[in-house]
Amino acid sequence: MAVDIKVKRGLKLKLKGEADKKKVNALKSKTYAIIPDNFHGLVPKILIKKEGTPVKAGEPLFYSKYNEDTKVVSPVSGKLKEIERGARRRILRVIIEADETFEYVEHKTIDPLKEDKASLKKHIFNSGCGIFFKQRPYGIPVNPEDTPKAIYVSAFNTTPLGADFEFILEDKKEHFQNGLNALTRLTEGKVCLGVDKKSKSFLHEMQNVEIIRVSGPHPAGNVGVQIQQTNPINKGEKVWTIRPEDVAILGELLSTGKFNAERTVAVCGSDAVDRQYFKTTIGAEINSIIEEVDTYKTRIISGDVLTGDKADNGDHINFFSNELTLIPEGNEYRMFGWLPFKDNNIHSTHNTSLSKLLNKSFEVNTSLNGEERALVVTGEMEKVMPMDIMPMELLKACMTGNIDKMENLGIYEVLPEDFALVDYVNTSKVEAQEVIRQGLDLMLTEVG
Repeated sequence: MAVDIKVKRGLKLKLKGEADKKKVNALKSKTYAIIPDNFHGLVPKILIKKEGTPVKAGEPLFYSKYNEDTKVVSPVSGKLKEIERGARRRILRVIIEADETFEYVEHKTIDPLKEDKASLKKHIFNSGCGIFFKQRPYGIPVNPEDTPKAIYVSAFNTTPLGADFEFILEDKKEHFQNGLNALTRLTEGKVCLGVDKKSKSFLHEMQNVEIIRVSGPHPAGNVGVQIQQTNPINKGEKVWTIRPEDVAILGELLSTGKFNAERTVAVCGSDAVDRQYFKTTIGAEINSIIEEVDTYKTRIISGDVLTGDKADNGDHINFFSNELTLIPEGNEYRMFGWLPFKDNNIHSTHNTSLSKLLNKSFEVNTSLNGEERALVVTGEMEKVMPMDIMPMELLKACMTGNIDKMENLGIYEVLPEDFALVDYVNTSKVEAQEVIRQGLDLMLTEVG
């Protein structure tokens, strides 16, 4: 059975620098790092504390302070090089110096369709694959004791320059199907797989899931849009989500007994030189994938151009990132930039700009093109928000900390990524994703 979703509101943002459909192996990284901030809401409790301690790939490094069954494991084997700390001894990174050849923790192999549900769930979380799941609402690591009403996987990526999951998974079909089979045992409801309706790929043929055929501009590929269109979240309900390549990692663990933390990263963006897909490992050094760049002129983003994190040459890729995006820094003044017809190479969503009439790819930079100003009713936010919420009103409720209004306006159904286009188009220059994140954190603290 399949469900069709057609998204009309949104924005198809054509940017220069798309990655070519070619896979190569990245250079082997000397060190790999796990960044606790990649797991929002998780307070890490370190298991391996002494520098120089040997670890295997798949061996737990730390667990959640609030639930010891939520473990984060090492992606590689090697030795603990450093636990990097910040203010008040907050853990910033756990860095592993890698071996030449990886040694893995050996797990038993399991057929997920035949295994007892309770033992399967315990096995998934003990192996470290439980950290791949995120809970809606709030976008936090899931509680292993919960049973979600549904599990969603979106293999349709509509973000500008976003990685093509169909291309990434084409040589992991069996592991991906095995992972989907495992998901069906973790919920009493449905496992839903979002796919590109226009594509005729193998993803449409996956078994034991409900296929959601999606069409439309970004954010049609966001799992939040697909959830609201098919099975909205009400107060007290929980839905789990997981990224497509992580489903394949889970499936491979169950069939081989090894936690193979392979990550396929699309190097893209107008400032990227070698635009293609690189096979690497979770937490690898950025310089093992791309050469060093002048960070005064170029912004390195670990993740996609709308929601990724700023990175530097010596940093490591984020745990969940399938993109490494390089775009120009917006540190050059554009004379008379306020003139609407001055430059048709600057993208605009407004009819006052000549570029609005051109069907071409644009080069963007990090400039905000103005300072933060008052929120005014323009209707521009609503044009790029396909979800059944009022974005400006919800932002105002989050800014004022009005919990009742946030609930009534649909805070449980959104995450910051759903407001990425609002960030891009709003002339008030309000950091909408940051505001939504603060609102969600307040709800988590006050309501739970």
